[in-house]
Amino acid sequence: MRLLRPILLALLLVGAFFYFTTYRSARGRLADWIGRPNKVEITEAASGTEVLDAEEQNNISVYRKNIASVVNITSRAVTFDFFYGLVPEEGQGSGFIIDKEGHVLTNYHVIADARQVEVTLHNRKKYKATIVGTDRSHDLAVVQIKAPDLQPMTLGDSTNLQVGQKVYAIGNPFGLSGTLTRGIVSSIRSVQEPNGQSIDEAIQTDAAINPGNSGGPLLNWHGEVIGINTMIASSVGQSAGIGFAIPINTAKAVLNDLVTLGRVRRPAMGVRTIPVDPDLADQLGLAADYGLLIVQVVPGGAADRAGLHGGNERAYLGNVPIAIGGDLIVAIDGERVEDQQDLARIMNKHRAGDAVHVTIYRGKKKLQVEVTLGEVREQV
Repeated sequence: MRLLRPILLALLLVGAFFYFTTYRSARGRLADWIGRPNKVEITEAASGTEVLDAEEQNNISVYRKNIASVVNITSRAVTFDFFYGLVPEEGQGSGFIIDKEGHVLTNYHVIADARQVEVTLHNRKKYKATIVGTDRSHDLAVVQIKAPDLQPMTLGDSTNLQVGQKVYAIGNPFGLSGTLTRGIVSSIRSVQEPNGQSIDEAIQTDAAINPGNSGGPLLNWHGEVIGINTMIASSVGQSAGIGFAIPINTAKAVLNDLVTLGRVRRPAMGVRTIPVDPDLADQLGLAADYGLLIVQVVPGGAADRAGLHGGNERAYLGNVPIAIGGDLIVAIDGERVEDQQDLARIMNKHRAGDAVHVTIYRGKKKLQVEVTLGEVREQV
């Protein structure tokens, strides 16, 4: 009996050891084997059956049609640092090819002050570029590369754009080349750029535009260029859903000058004017209650040569002395003129040397005078 107890105790210890070290582990492996299949069964779509809807097909079509024409522009300049002296500086933007000769349209601010400009095509080939022409007032520039088999973009028409119509932006935001974003025309408005210049009839869009998109194309659903992406309204320096593009018609109006002359023959009428409102018209006894009253004509300028008259009687507008009695401009080429912004907008449609028909009141008499516009040389 005394011998049986140690044997039972030993058997009990051996059994416990076996249970905890071998049996329970094997049982767990058995449960795992029973609970896990040898192959995961998933539901897959049938190969080759994916169908794109009409909108997706159009997105792809616009991208494929134009991606080879969009370029990345790297500009290198030298800036002065108080501690380090002359320091190299590099900037990036976008642009697009406009002809087989390798002319690339972009923003002026992309290549401003650049000592060297490099263009990278979509196929990653790099070419040194020459600055051909600049238009700081409109934030436009043309550079040129020598490369084979270039694919120019189709330039569309930016008149009569409708709020709500679909647009696409292609460019290199944050250096990510070949990026497509989509949105709509959010508004058409005049905006002021950081350099103080204004963009008339700028295209506002919610298509994502970020640093690096500057100079790239804004396209309609046909894949035609309707604008040049130029700036964003954002407190954080990246897209907040409000971007702006220069209308392509503004660029088309100056392209020939930029390529052939390297500058824009900006037109000048050669007048100094003040806007007229109903109160002022009543005080001065004018024949119309709107328009631009010519205070002075520039001697030998376009208006002077055409016979327009400036003021000949001294008066005060508040505390400011002015000359009254001059011609009152109310329209140019049939377009109503109410203030200097209207005059600037009409002038932007013309070049120096163009003839325009100016409708005026001289006293109570309505006249139409043909004026051949002069030229204002842009200060550099």
